[in-house]
Amino acid sequence: MPHLFKSMRLSWWKILCILLLLTISIAGFLGGVPAKPILNETIRNLYFHVPMWFSMMIFFIISLVNSVRYLRNGDLRYDTYSVEYANIGILFGILGLVTGMIWANYTWGKPWSNDPKQIGAAIALLIYFAYMVLRNSLVDPDKRAKISAVYNIFAFAMLFPTLWIIPRLVESLHPGGMGNPALNTNDIDSRMRTLFWPVAVPAWTLLGVWITTLRIRFKLLEEQKFEHA
Repeated sequence: MPHLFKSMRLSWWKILCILLLLTISIAGFLGGVPAKPILNETIRNLYFHVPMWFSMMIFFIISLVNSVRYLRNGDLRYDTYSVEYANIGILFGILGLVTGMIWANYTWGKPWSNDPKQIGAAIALLIYFAYMVLRNSLVDPDKRAKISAVYNIFAFAMLFPTLWIIPRLVESLHPGGMGNPALNTNDIDSRMRTLFWPVAVPAWTLLGVWITTLRIRFKLLEEQKFEHA
């Protein structure tokens, strides 16, 4: 029994993640939402699409920090952390892009409109895909880690013009463009505000961290097995 309580104490954030995901899933599909023109029931996607993009940014930031840490001390563990958080960032970026296309299909009339925000998001993900291609093309672990860390810094820097600067300077159907405020408070009510920041964003972020920690543990175990072989 003491071991059970100790395990639960160590896994409290995983339990929290499950509870938050259940809450936001139920609210997303069954909860009450404001009746807004054009948006209608599609506003439920706010609980999925937007937090996934926020989580993506968090994971790319963690990946960047670990790349810098590797360049400072040369510990290959930080390279492992960096690439795995970049992997999960790409996954959440793809999920964000797909959920955005589904949303656009109902509100803009088609899933892809060559909107500046869509194009910028696609370019940002392609830059990170190139990061993975670069890693796979290098055999030497130290050389791969060093070159990848430098490229990762460049990839993160490119997120700003592709996602946050250029799309805001031009007309866009997507919220956040010129004359179209992002997270417009007039589009959501107190029910959605109560769930978005304290539930939706932490839920998807914790899920990504959970997946990443499992991948990191598996990779480190593989490396240890290889070293002792």
